[in-house]
Amino acid sequence: MQPDEIRLGQYRGYWVAQWRDPEQGTQRRSLRLACTVGRGDALRALEEYRKGVKTQAGKTVGDLMETYFTDKDATAITPARLRYAWKPLEPHFGHLLPEHIDREKCRAYMAARRAKGIQDGTVRKELSCLRAGLRWARPKGADHLFEAIELPPAPPPRDRHLTHAEFRLLLEASNGNQRADAVEDVGNHIRLFIILALTTGGRKEAILQLTWDRVDFERGIIRLGDGTRRVKGRATIPMNDQARTELVKAKKAAMSDHVVEWAGKAIKNVKRGFTSAATKAGLGPDVTPHVLRHTAAVWMVEDGIPMSEVAQYLGHSNTAITERVYARYSPTHLRKASEALKW
Repeated sequence: MQPDEIRLGQYRGYWVAQWRDPEQGTQRRSLRLACTVGRGDALRALEEYRKGVKTQAGKTVGDLMETYFTDKDATAITPARLRYAWKPLEPHFGHLLPEHIDREKCRAYMAARRAKGIQDGTVRKELSCLRAGLRWARPKGADHLFEAIELPPAPPPRDRHLTHAEFRLLLEASNGNQRADAVEDVGNHIRLFIILALTTGGRKEAILQLTWDRVDFERGIIRLGDGTRRVKGRATIPMNDQARTELVKAKKAAMSDHVVEWAGKAIKNVKRGFTSAATKAGLGPDVTPHVLRHTAAVWMVEDGIPMSEVAQYLGHSNTAITERVYARYSPTHLRKASEALKW
């Protein structure tokens, strides 16, 4: 198909780009404009679509994904995670044209990753990255990719959370053993991270990117988002008394703009230090930084906090998400239903 073969048409109340495929017949792609929009606007949208087809023609999946990453470098909160997800995909898909991707190739990729012991949750994230990148690039034949890029089933929600006693052990284990020559070790910055991760319910990246200008001592709030755009899971939440005490101490000793810092520099990852503290506390390898976010949610639900408030605290866009994962921790969950089954 050449760009000049694409014509303007209408289909089910929308303007569409359409052309004739020798094998599949008439093909249509929505221009995302209702037919109530004037023809002039529709023609301009068609021209943009034609330019996209011409620009992307002949580009491999690897070429298109690199374009996607370049764009996300300027807009994504953690663009490095996208490239990390693409790394194992590249040998399997990078040399292909988008129209060559099908379910069989995706299933072969799943099998290869599983054979290496990679969990389905990780494989799902990788293939989701591929699908997102190609849908963003909108290459020829992209409309089939939502179905062609088959994902493994989503894993069940993780159930691991800390008891109050376990959390105290973790906090105690984070109190020392710093070395002057350590790049990252168990110390005060790990303790502060642990406290903030629990009391804000924020994700690891949100805590590590938090700067002092978003800690409002006067109003008693912490803004996990930077205020420039809405970001998944980054809410504005009140600081409790324990968090305030730790933040006041950290502010007095601050050497940089970042709340969690090491030697005056922002920290990119706390994996090593956190794992060291968890090990010292006698906790298993299943206790990761994300477990603290899960713990925060479970503790709130167990204490009877309404799901709508828990959802806001976690930055969930829909309360249904919160209920699906955390409702079972509520002391009243299904209690009324259970009482109805008496004889």
